[in-house]
Amino acid sequence: MITIKQIGSEKILATIEADTLEGADLREMNLEKADLENANLSHAILNFTDLNNANLKGANLEQASLLGAHLNKVNLSYANLSHAILGDSLHAHTAVVLDSNLRSANLTHAYLHLVDFRYSDLSHSILSRADMRDAIFYRSNLSKIVANNSLFIGANLREADLNHADLRDCHLNDANLMKADLSYVNLESKYADSFSIINKANFESANLSHAKMRNIFAVTTNFHKSNLSYAQLENAVITGSLISAANVEGADFKNVELGSVTMHFSNFSKALNVDIPANKENIR
Repeated sequence: MITIKQIGSEKILATIEADTLEGADLREMNLEKADLENANLSHAILNFTDLNNANLKGANLEQASLLGAHLNKVNLSYANLSHAILGDSLHAHTAVVLDSNLRSANLTHAYLHLVDFRYSDLSHSILSRADMRDAIFYRSNLSKIVANNSLFIGANLREADLNHADLRDCHLNDANLMKADLSYVNLESKYADSFSIINKANFESANLSHAKMRNIFAVTTNFHKSNLSYAQLENAVITGSLISAANVEGADFKNVELGSVTMHFSNFSKALNVDIPANKENIR
């Protein structure tokens, strides 16, 4: 049984006397600081609901609608948000998830377009096939996430921690990864003849040391001042990209065409399998 208390025009969830809220209509309610640990909220409607500081640890929010919901400083660790809808094409209709704990959460197939995750902890979470176009992850912790076949197109990942992240077969076109930590990241493919796409992405001053980047498409991508030491770039397509003032020590450029790449102030003599065009020999 769900008990709802009405105070003026505001609905407040006073007590929960059932193990499930499956399919419940809780839109526009004040659930601030509510204890919903392990609650079944699958298919629930939580549009424009105030869930700030709520405890949703281990909650089941599969296919829940959270459009416009306030989820600041929420504990969503180990929660199931697969197929949940938090994003929209309009900023006013998207959920806000600032400084929240989503560690080890399941967000597979989640719709997260334009959602603001600034300063949140999503480490060890599963984001495979999630739509994160134009989402904001500024200074968020995404270390060791699994996000295969996901869309990060236009996402703001500036200064985010993505070390050891599994981003195989992702689309990162136009994403901002300036000063992000992508050490040991995997951007390769799980499939034969496939690749991740990071065209026009900004990796300026990012840490890509030991990154797996074989066969990627990185056309007109910015690697200025980035750390590419010991990165594996075999067969990568980096046409028109900028790799200036970068650390490429130990990086493997086997079968990489560098004719149109800007290489100024990067010491490619310390890189592996580099075929430098004659007109660029003086920068070596």
